Amino acid sequence: MLAFSIVEDTTMRLPLLLPLLAVGACASPLPPADPQQAWVELYASPGYTLMAHKLDDQQTRDGRYFQVAPGAHELQVRFQFEVAGGGGGEFSSEPVEMTCHLRFRYDGFAAGQRYRIEARPLQYKAQGWLYGEGRQVLARAGVVRCSTFWVAVR
Repeated sequence: MLAFSIVEDTTMRLPLLLPLLAVGACASPLPPADPQQAWVELYASPGYTLMAHKLDDQQTRDGRYFQVAPGAHELQVRFQFEVAGGGGGEFSSEPVEMTCHLRFRYDGFAAGQRYRIEARPLQYKAQGWLYGEGRQVLARAGVVRCSTFWVAVR
C-alpha cells in the first residue's frame, strides 16, 4: 500500500513539473553564435510552437535553434498548432491540436551566416521555408508527417 502511494504521488507531480522544466529551458539565454558555423533561428506566429527536432537525423539538444557546420544538412522541425473544430467527428466543434514534422534540405550553409526557418499551418498540414539573410527562400519544407497532438511522434 505504501509503495502504491509513492508511485501515485510521483505520477501526480510529474505533470506539474513538466511545464516548469519547459519554462526553465526557454528562460535560459541562447549560446553565442559560433562564427565557424551557420546559425538557424526558428519563427512561428504567436500561439504556435516551432522547435528544432533533428539535425542530420540526430536529435537536437536545444529546440530553440540549429547551429550547423558549413555545407549540406537536413534539418527537421516540430510544428504544433490548433485547427478549428471538426476533429472528433462530424458534430465536434472542439479545436484539434496538430503536430507536424517538417524537413528542410539545403546544401549551401555558410560559416558565420544567419538563416531563419518559418512555419505556418495549412489546415491539417503545414508549410515551412528556410530563408537566407536577405529573406530569399533557400528551401521549402517537405512534410514528414502530421498527426493529432496527443499521438506520440518519434
